[in-house]
Amino acid sequence: MVNYLVTLRTDAALLIVAHGSTVNADSSAPTLAHAAEIRRREIFADVECAFWKEEPSLRDAVFLFDPESIREVCVVPNFISEGYFSQTVVPRELELYGRITKRSNGQIWRYCEPVGNHPIMTDLLLRRAQEIAPGVPKNEATLLIVAHGTDLNENSAVAAKREAEKIRSLGKYSAVLNVYMEEPPLVSEWRKLTKTRNVVVVPFFISDGLHSYEDIPVLLGIVVAAGGGCGQPGSALPATAAPGEIFRHNPYRVDNRSIFYAPSIGTDAGFADIILEQALNAKS
Repeated sequence: MVNYLVTLRTDAALLIVAHGSTVNADSSAPTLAHAAEIRRREIFADVECAFWKEEPSLRDAVFLFDPESIREVCVVPNFISEGYFSQTVVPRELELYGRITKRSNGQIWRYCEPVGNHPIMTDLLLRRAQEIAPGVPKNEATLLIVAHGTDLNENSAVAAKREAEKIRSLGKYSAVLNVYMEEPPLVSEWRKLTKTRNVVVVPFFISDGLHSYEDIPVLLGIVVAAGGGCGQPGSALPATAAPGEIFRHNPYRVDNRSIFYAPSIGTDAGFADIILEQALNAKS
């Protein structure tokens, strides 16, 4: 991981960009936490965040750093995949024209790889799966890596597929599948896709927002949708349950099988190290 003997120049700043949300404050919480940790380490002269759906906005981020004191800005997309937002939205809003952009004020902006591209992501996913189902024999369990998927950019699904293939090659689990909310294979089809009695589910998302609190649990059947039936006693939480409760009731029993549901991978504290490494790699 990061070699902390290497200190960046005092005229360099780090900008972490993420999606954010207008309806869920938890969406930006991990990004802000990772920024606070990096700021504490005093590696950059300044560390700031900007969001697509929150303030400060991506468009305003261009003005966050004084060009007299900050001569270089490393931009790290806190996104899982090299998809629509990291390839289209962020460069457009930040007025970036490739990996290196020199602005009229003389600042150099370096656009780094998304955090989801980092090779340690595989280890973080395996650790999260182990934490959520510590006593479950892996040869009796299927691991589901759940991503969003979209028709806006075909690369959106690539990261989850890549991680599933890497973990599958290790032979630890009976099966490892990449599934999606909005494109096949669908997470809602998990009953048909899996055969084991234990299913370990890790959302491949940056934060625990509405997708991990509500959408995926409903698709899995571990949360009863608003207006739906009550289900078997103890088999599912009501839609009115507090957001964080979803992660504290493992395992869930659905169709006589056990589902272990983890918080989103982006809440792992190790993401601060990943963000730093992506920035350092861009300068090497």
